Formats: sequence, structure tokens, C-alpha cells
Amino acid sequence: MRNMFKLMGEKLSSGQDMVMVSVIASSGSTPRGAGARMLVTAEGRLCGTIGGGAVEYRSEQIAAEVLKEKRSGLQDFSLTRDDVQNLGMICGGAVKVFFRYIPAGDQATLGLCKRAEELFKSGRDLWLISDIGKGGSLSLYTRQEGFFGLENPPQWLSAAMTGHPVRIEQDGQDFYLEQINSSGRVYVFGCGHVAQELVPVLSRVGFHCVALDDRPAFANAALFPAAEEVKLVDFEKLDDYVNITSEDYCCIMTRGHAYDAVVQAQLLKTPACYIGVIGSRAKKAGVFKKLSEEYGYTEEDFRRITTPIGLEIKAETPAEIAISIAAQLIELRAERNEK
Repeated sequence: MRNMFKLMGEKLSSGQDMVMVSVIASSGSTPRGAGARMLVTAEGRLCGTIGGGAVEYRSEQIAAEVLKEKRSGLQDFSLTRDDVQNLGMICGGAVKVFFRYIPAGDQATLGLCKRAEELFKSGRDLWLISDIGKGGSLSLYTRQEGFFGLENPPQWLSAAMTGHPVRIEQDGQDFYLEQINSSGRVYVFGCGHVAQELVPVLSRVGFHCVALDDRPAFANAALFPAAEEVKLVDFEKLDDYVNITSEDYCCIMTRGHAYDAVVQAQLLKTPACYIGVIGSRAKKAGVFKKLSEEYGYTEEDFRRITTPIGLEIKAETPAEIAISIAAQLIELRAERNEK
């Protein structure tokens, strides 16, 4: 979404009209769920996707019509078994797609794009609000600063902000809400081969990563171009470098069991939502014994730790292990967003 806002600003400033195409509801086994978006200009699809296939193709055609008519609107795609067969798709279900017309030079949207970039940089939880009842006009929301671009929001709207995209129709008003940035970070402790494979994978699926090591040769930004930050740290004094919150994920993969134990001992004092440690089950037993004897941690504390880290997919190489870890974090993020 950050790149989408950047492109919106550039194209609107250069004199191009555009349409933001958003999936605001879906059911069945449609290609993409609520929250999928793409931008379309007179040149065609600019960025994003709503799942490809016939629905996206038809949506691009509708977006071209919206550009000509200069009018926003909602389109239902109800894909019955016959529709799926006729459209040559492999997915069924129903999709509601909203087409938001945005004229070139639109000052409200340009101001929104500028403010969105500032909020992305701040690393805060950020929501994008589409007022369906008012042609899909866009606004932003953060818990710290409230609403930007929305006048007289209903009192109940801020309480509706969750990690899951949702459409709310209440008191004669119609809003679509989507969290587009999270304050949560993935802290990767240890910058070896697995970390170097893991960070780019996580970044591609929307996680903000911070890589940390106590070795200058490894705590090197050149090794982690996709990381938000790379830190040279003292593993025994993590509080001097990071402030772990309940929104943060921690992946421990240092160069040895002793360092892993030191990092785990400190992270167990934080409210991190995930603490994963690379290594075998035999290593797990030894490290837990050390944490129990030297730090006084209990079996209840150890239930917060996921080790071996990642999903069971028989991963062996650093790249495969990175995929298994990323899959586990994707699963956990989805579960948290559903709450």
C-alpha cells in the first residue's frame, strides 16, 4: 500500500485521472479476499491486483468506463458454478468490487498520499477508510492522532478498527475499513544464512523486519536491503537497543546455543506475540534446562516459545527454512487479525 500511495501521488500530480479498484467483500473460494486493491489509469492497470483471472480483467474494463464517466460505483460479481465454467475460472463465490474515481490533481487525495507516507515512516498502526456512501472518499486513521480527511466521523467508527478488512453499514452510513500498516516488527536475532534468506521473504509479504547481530561483519545493511533497520547490538543488553511490544514477532537464530539462551531469557520478559528459536528438539531441551536453572523460568514460560521454529515442511536448506518460518508468521498474523 505504501508504494500504491506513492504512485497515486505521482500520477495525480502529473495530470492523470485514476480509479482505485477495491474488493470490499468476498465469499466462497474467490481468488482474493476483501482488501485486495489495484490502481487503473487510461494506460491500464498501474499496480496491485484483485486476484487476476476474469474478474480482474472485467474490473479493468469497468475501470476504463469509470474513467470516461468520471463516476464511482459498486459492482457485484456473483460467480455461480455456470459462471465459473463460462469465465474459465477455477474459483467460485461472490465478490463486491468498489471503483473509486479520482480526478487528476485532486487535492484531497494528494494531501492524503503525503500524510500516508508520513504515517508509514512513523511505523504506526494505520487504517485506510473508504466512505462508500460518499463515492468512496478516502481517509486515514491512527489511534494516536485519530482521523485524517474525514469530517465528523461517527463515534462508533474508531472502535471498528481491527486487523481484518471489514465493511460496516450503520446509522445510514457505509464504510469500508482496512489496516494498511502495522506497528509490529519482526526482530531477527542473528544475521547468518537463514536470516539473510528470511528477511526478504518476510518483507515481500508485508512484515517490517529488523535484523540484529553482535558481529559487525554480519550486522551489515548491505546484506539486508529489504530490512527496515539493521542493528549492531550486545546480545546481553537488548533493552539498550529495542523495545519489544505485544505486536512484535521475534526470531532467534544466533551463532550458538549460549547466545540463543541469553536472548530468550530477555525476550521472555517482553510481551512479544511470538518467540521462535531455530534448532533441534535436543537443543531445545538443553536451552530450556539452562533457562530454568539460571533464570528461574517455568514450563508455563516455555509455552511461549516456538522451537523448532517454522512449520513442519521437512525444510533443510536456509531458503527452505526461511519459507517455513515465513509461513508460520503468516498463519499467526492471520489468526491475530481474525480476533
